[in-house]
Amino acid sequence: MRMYDLIMKKRKGSALSDEEIRFMVQGYTKGDIPDYQMSAMMMAVYFRGMDADETLALTMAMAESGDMLDLGEIRGVKVDKHSTGGVGDKTSLALTPMVAAAGVTVAKMSGRGLGHTGGTIDKLESFPGFSTAISEQQFKENVNRIGIAIMGQTADLAPADKKLYALRDVTATVDNMSLIASSIMSKKLAAGADAIVLDVKTGSGAFMKTEEDAFALAREMVRIGNGADRKTIAVVSDMDQPLGCAVGNALEVREAIDTLNGNGPEDFVELCMTLGSYMLVAGGKAATKDDAEAILTEVVRNGSALDKLAEFVEAQGGDRELVYHPERLTQASIAQEIESPADGYIQKIVCDEIGICSLILGGGRETKESEIDLSVGLVLHKKVGDAVRKGDSLATIHANDQARLEAARERFLRAYTIGAEPVKKKPLIKGIVMK
Repeated sequence: MRMYDLIMKKRKGSALSDEEIRFMVQGYTKGDIPDYQMSAMMMAVYFRGMDADETLALTMAMAESGDMLDLGEIRGVKVDKHSTGGVGDKTSLALTPMVAAAGVTVAKMSGRGLGHTGGTIDKLESFPGFSTAISEQQFKENVNRIGIAIMGQTADLAPADKKLYALRDVTATVDNMSLIASSIMSKKLAAGADAIVLDVKTGSGAFMKTEEDAFALAREMVRIGNGADRKTIAVVSDMDQPLGCAVGNALEVREAIDTLNGNGPEDFVELCMTLGSYMLVAGGKAATKDDAEAILTEVVRNGSALDKLAEFVEAQGGDRELVYHPERLTQASIAQEIESPADGYIQKIVCDEIGICSLILGGGRETKESEIDLSVGLVLHKKVGDAVRKGDSLATIHANDQARLEAARERFLRAYTIGAEPVKKKPLIKGIVMK
């Protein structure tokens, strides 16, 4: 078998066999197939596409290119959740303890953020001492003991994907649906969960800008998951404005804690309830979404979800007392209001730009080596559809540097459109994909 022949086959629009795809992925991972040939293949795939069988074969080959996490020692159905990311997306911080408190096992691998804000791991490190650098055995023991653990992604998890993504990033072949879906799902399948609930974002703050593309990606990933015998459900949700009110690591942690205390922002609560309900259904704890929602409402009401977060933080080295006293979390030295320049209604927020404001303040990474300031960010007080008067606070900006604050403030005001006419608020949940 020769890579040249496979490139030619795909260039002509023919489907590659499982055997051919495995040969290609294994050869590239080992270094036997050079970058220039794989670049040619990625471009052929970009223009010719891959069918459902090819996409599944590519996903499985990448998943099996390194360690496949065996979670057989963990009791019960293991349910994982993945988000395609967005501004203010702190869902895992509130959702996973809710689901674990409801009796569904959460064994999750997460990464750090590169871009607007930190990833789940960065946010959790707002708790002093918290670490995801735990052994696989400790990970399994924690899940069996308290029902939840989050571990940093290992270098040996789907190494083919890491190598392929780096190549796609510099050859303009990132935005192909099969390649995006297989990249995400290869890591999820390698992480060993029995069921996967996906949160696919759409809008100005999402990778998938249009609903059409978001639903196409959701369907592709669900097909892959179900094809790999993992119960897979995708929720398509809006990211045309930040999720919740807080954008920034410690600020988002505080908002997640507020949510577990029953005081979260309406949109954030809705998303947690929707994703959590499908996780409970997938985990066999509820027959219907309504039944699941009732269970989740109760674990928030009785405080067991908040206690589960404290238990989880303590199990991974963090200070559990901060869960009950979030005011002790790290805080920026400057807090300044951003006032509305006019009367009217918030008609539009360019979501990406709010994320960049957080980055300017130091709340995100421009490179892998960048240090994150966990204390900085923004808390929005007005969102799309809200009425404002001139001088009303649109947001509070939290900063440790006056020059960064001013730069972020200017950018923030450009991201808001205030007009005379009211606008209808968009639904948060765009749809559910199960097959």
